[in-house]
Parts: sequence; C-alpha cells; structure tokens
Amino acid sequence: MLASTTTTIGELRLVPGRLPVVAMVAAVLFAVLACSPPEPVRIGFLAGLSGRVADLGIGGRNGAILAVEMRNRQGGINGRPVELIAEDDQQDAELARHAASRLLASKVEVVIGPMTSTMALAILPQFNAAGVPLLSPTVTTNALTGLDDEFFRVVAPTAAHVFKSAEYHFRENGLRRVVLVCDLSNQAYSESWAGDFRTAFEGMGGQVIGEIAFDSGQSLAALATTVLAAKPDGVIIIANSVDTALLVQHLRLRAADLRIGTSEWAATERLIELGGRAVEGLVVAQYVDRDSSAAAYLAFRHAYRERFGHEPGFPGLTAFDATNVALDALTARRSGETLKQALLAQATFAGAQSPIQFDAGGDTQRDSFLAVIRDGEFKSLH
Repeated sequence: MLASTTTTIGELRLVPGRLPVVAMVAAVLFAVLACSPPEPVRIGFLAGLSGRVADLGIGGRNGAILAVEMRNRQGGINGRPVELIAEDDQQDAELARHAASRLLASKVEVVIGPMTSTMALAILPQFNAAGVPLLSPTVTTNALTGLDDEFFRVVAPTAAHVFKSAEYHFRENGLRRVVLVCDLSNQAYSESWAGDFRTAFEGMGGQVIGEIAFDSGQSLAALATTVLAAKPDGVIIIANSVDTALLVQHLRLRAADLRIGTSEWAATERLIELGGRAVEGLVVAQYVDRDSSAAAYLAFRHAYRERFGHEPGFPGLTAFDATNVALDALTARRSGETLKQALLAQATFAGAQSPIQFDAGGDTQRDSFLAVIRDGEFKSLH
C-alpha cells in the first residue's frame, strides 16, 4: 500500500484525492485577480497651492487634472489608469523638499512642476538622485539651461524670450530710462529675467537706472515711493500677480501716466481681478497666445472652462501641455528605457498651441507674447 503524502505550497495544503477542490480554489483566485483593476500609473504635481499667491499653482494643477482626466477617458496608459498626486510647496524651499520626498516615496513616475524657478533649484537634487524627471510648466531661469539632469521644461529660458519685451518697450512704448522691480520670493527667476532685460534694453540704447528688490508682503506704498524717486519714464515689474497688481495701484496714485510693464509671471487673471482700473494700459508679457485659433487650443480652452469655470490663462495651458508630454512619453516608453530616455528619444511632442521640442538638455523653445490690459481684458499686441 502506498503511503499518503501531503504537499504544502504557501498556506495551501494539497492532499491526494482532493486536487479538484484545489483546482477550483485556484480558478476562483485567478478570476478574482483577473477582475482586479490594474495598478495605476502615478504622476505627481508640485506647486504653491495655498497662500496669497496660489493662483499660479492652482491654475497649473487644474491644467494637470484636466490632462489626466482626458487621458483616463481614453483608456489611460496602455490600459492602466493615471493617478495624479498633488503636493503644496507653499513657495518655501524646505517645505518643497519635504513635499518632493513624499511624492518620490509614492513611487511617482514623473512630477509636473514646480511653477517657480527658486523651488525648482531647491528640489532638483532629489530628483536627480532618484532618477525621476521633473517636468516644469513655467520655470525659465537660465541657471537650469543646458544641463544633463532630470529637469525638463515646456517654456523657453528667459534668455530666449525677454528680448521681445525689451524691444517693445524701447521701440514701441518709447521707454528710455526704466527701473526694474524684482520680487525676491522667486529670485532665481526675477534676477534671470532682469539680467536678460537689462542686456537687451541697454543694447538698444536704453538705460536701466535702478534695480530694486523687495520681499513679497512688504510695504508696497514705501516701495512705490522708492521706485519713483529716480524719476524713470517707465517701470518693469518682475513679480507675482498679486504684488504686481497692488504695486501698480500705488504707482498710479503717485504717477497716473507712468508707463508700466510686467514679466510673464504676473500674467494670470488674478492680475486684472485685483488691479482693477489701475492696471488698464499695463503691458504684460505672457506664454499664451490668447488669440490663437489652433483647434487643439480651442478644444482645450473649452474643456478647461467647462471643468473649472474660468479661463486657463498661461498656468493652465502650460501645465496641460507638460502633463500631456509626460503621458505621451510614458505611453511610448520601451521596456528597459528610463522616462528621461523616452522623453529625449521622442523629443518632439504636440502642444495645445505649438509643438514642444526638447534639446539634449531638456530645454525647449516656446514663443512669448505681449498683451495690454484694456477694458478689463488682455488684448494681444501682435
């Protein structure tokens, strides 16, 4: 007579004569696993989502949400849903590093953001160490140009587009003696932009007679007095939308006809909302062509307004583009290929207004546009 044997696999005991039962259990387990939803593809979003100047980050987050929702309706990435994990950097370098750590611990494939240059410089070492791409919608500091790292961006560095603002203010706006006002809360951006403006403006024959730095939240009434003390014929403000709107109000109280311009950073809808009549006539640089008739842009703008109830502006547009770039690269990535390699291999991606083409350093060229605020709206100066 043969001895009875029992085999143990994990916690299942296989007893001779009972194999049909085991087979049924295995079949049920297989069916359950087969019906389980696939593991999501996780991507992160990092920006300032709270506080007095959160409009930039919130607009960017909304653009990323829209891109993810649209991709999931199309089946996700190779049948896997996309999950967006958003973190608030609060525009504080230390908090941004903690937020970045949480995203990396969540095993995200890529992070969309941050939205300001100073935050990018603070957190990039973490992403380089982890080998996870950081794909920014709006960071333009020249300090990140041409590097072999994990940083990518869908807008051009300041050196590539500030000339347009300088040329307009010199040739069309008639400015010759200007004061630059720089917000230190995003110093990596404001100093980069100011330096490129100075080079271009003075190269045409103009003078930068003062460069005044300030901390967001300080007395803007006193700042306006300091700015006007040099008797400039124009002022260029390189700051967030909130401080720009409030500073313009103080400047107009003291010099109603002063010609004022801004950098792209201020060009959200919040600028008009807070500035009111004071910002009428303000010349604003921006990353979005508000007169674009491109079918993809019009479809995006309609979808964004339907989803969020307001205009996307440049933060919504550039974050939508950045997120779609990441999703396209994740879809196209081959086995054994890093996402950085996939981004550089494809190189050219579709944007809502124009193609996005990365060079070997993850930089791209994207046009900037000039507008003037008239009757409470941005009017293009093409």
